[in-house]
This record gives sequence, C-alpha cells and structure tokens, in this order.
Amino acid sequence: MGNRFIRFSLLLFTAAALLAMGVEAARAQADVTRPQRHFKVQRPAGLSDPEAASIYDQILDEMVRGYALSGLGPATGYRNWRRYNTAPYRSATHGNRYVSNYADATAKSYGAYERSGPMPEGSILAKDSFAVTQRGDVTVGPLFLMRKMASGFDADTGDWRYTMIMPDGSIFGVTNAEGSERVRFCADCHEVVGAAQDHRYFVPKKYRIKFLNIKPKSE
Repeated sequence: MGNRFIRFSLLLFTAAALLAMGVEAARAQADVTRPQRHFKVQRPAGLSDPEAASIYDQILDEMVRGYALSGLGPATGYRNWRRYNTAPYRSATHGNRYVSNYADATAKSYGAYERSGPMPEGSILAKDSFAVTQRGDVTVGPLFLMRKMASGFDADTGDWRYTMIMPDGSIFGVTNAEGSERVRFCADCHEVVGAAQDHRYFVPKKYRIKFLNIKPKSE
C-alpha cells in the first residue's frame, strides 16, 4: 500500500508538471487560452459549485472551437454526449484544473461507475478542463480523450488509447502514435486502478449524476 501511494504521488507531480508545460506552450501559440469574453473571478480560491458551473457555461463554446482545430471528431462531438458530473470539479491528476466528464453512446454504461464493467471496443471518454489562476483569470485547459481499442492494442494501457488536445487544437500526444511518450503519464496514472476498474477513474461521488436507465452489465 505504501509503495502504491508513493507511486501515485509521483505520478500526480509528473502529470501536473507536464500539463503546466503543455499549456504554457499552447498559450504562446494562441489566444484561445485567454477567452475573448474574458472576465475575472472574484474569489478564485473559494469557487463554489454553482460558480464553477457558471464559468463553464460561459466558456464552453470557445473551448470546443479551440479543440475543434485538431480536426478530430470527438473534439467537437463530445459536447453532445452525456455528461456525468453535476458541476465541474477539481482533479489533482489533471493539474488541479476543473474538469467535466463525458462518454459517447458506446460507453453509456460508464454511468454505472464502479459496477459498469469493462467498456466495449470503440468506447470514448472525454474530459475537458479549465483553470482559474490566483489572480482570478480563467484559462482553458486541455481536452483528454480515452478510446477503447481492439484487444491487443496495448496490454499496458488496458487497450485504451489516450489523446491530449491543447486549447489551440494542437495534439500534445496520442498513445502508440506521435507524441506517445508525452501521454505515457496518463497510462501510468490509470494503471494504478488497473484491470479491476478497466483502467478508469470515476466522477467523485459528490458530483455524480445517476441515470436510472443505466444498469451494470451484470444485471
């Protein structure tokens, strides 16, 4: 247990460092990290759930426009998928940014969370993000995608392909493709939960939306 905790802590540190570097690189290339409808948050350290949701609603269109420059379908399509969190929440494994979770129709069993079972091939999970600086500035963060590939794609990742898209649409990395080493920390972090959860983390219980029509595969 001790070794796993140390390993997870190191992964958190590495993830935060790499994400910060990636966002700074994107910030130098495009103004999309500074929303055109720029505004300041009065209490950035004490952001409430309604405030986080309000900010998200105000910048979502601009977030999607930036991600769409990647040319990848899920980068724009995800906003029409089912969302699984009631409000954006902070994720330590994603640079302490505010994130929201989406899943496409193939991955609809995600809504059963720990009882959802392994995702079928083709399932896509998406997590967009934004940050609020200590000065109260709101900036767009990366879009994180997980796609379940055919069996044998990559045993180390549980056959998940990770893609990280920056706010300007540039692709930071893709598992087993260009920039694969840059998203290795994604696979390493998800490996902590392993096959028991199909290499997935779930929405914190406080923020979960429960869908009555979604049942575990075992039922």
